[in-house]
Amino acid sequence: MKLVKPKKFLGQHFLKDLQVAQDIADTVDTCPDLPILEVGPGMGVLTQFLIPKGRQLKVVELDFESVAYLRENFAQLGDNIIEKDFLKMDLSGLFGGKPFVLTGNYPYNISSQIFFKMLDYKDLIPCCTGMIQKEVAERIAAAPGSKTYGILSILIQAWYKVEYLFTVHEHVFNPPPKVKSAVIRMTRNDTTDLGCNEKLFKQIVKTTFNQRRKTLRNSISTILDKSHPLSADALFDKRPEQLSVQDFISLTNRVEEAISIDN
Repeated sequence: MKLVKPKKFLGQHFLKDLQVAQDIADTVDTCPDLPILEVGPGMGVLTQFLIPKGRQLKVVELDFESVAYLRENFAQLGDNIIEKDFLKMDLSGLFGGKPFVLTGNYPYNISSQIFFKMLDYKDLIPCCTGMIQKEVAERIAAAPGSKTYGILSILIQAWYKVEYLFTVHEHVFNPPPKVKSAVIRMTRNDTTDLGCNEKLFKQIVKTTFNQRRKTLRNSISTILDKSHPLSADALFDKRPEQLSVQDFISLTNRVEEAISIDN
């Protein structure tokens, strides 16, 4: 069967370096014995190194040409080749309700959405690995005070330990992307409860970082009026990138208390 032609609208950049593919596949070894879900396998360059691990493996692919290629060349996967849009899938019963590892050479145009979906299923996904744009990987792994520290950093680091593993250069892809790539691993931390209103936590994180040049006093004013006594606290002189995950949790509790007293 002829090779699949990469489709720009699907964000496809097919990895052609087998050593890099092997290295990415090996990132799942941190969570041994768990089933694996690979997103966007394309022509199976990563899949071929996941199969020998002897673990239950499912792959989900939206591109019909890639699905046909996989069915012909990886017939041993059988019904474990899923032709669906990962972002629209219900993952709760994928492996009979059991936890699994998420991995892949993720489509560049939806990588952030993939990780937001991971957070929705964080109790089922103790480990997520794979390759994304270097810029996105740096944002996810960034520490407070960094220019790349933002919404993804906070929301993911609240629940996962993030490791930036290695950088992948453009020439190992077909077609070469215009940006460098990176491989990361996210492993669930010990947090089972944030200790705050999670909905308000997300709202505060997104609201403040969407106006990251402003101080908290100004960026959070749609949630807590600037005239409120709490806004006089020195904390509100800071900008969002100066706050750690724990700082945002503390801020959320203080804002919720202030709001509830006013109501």
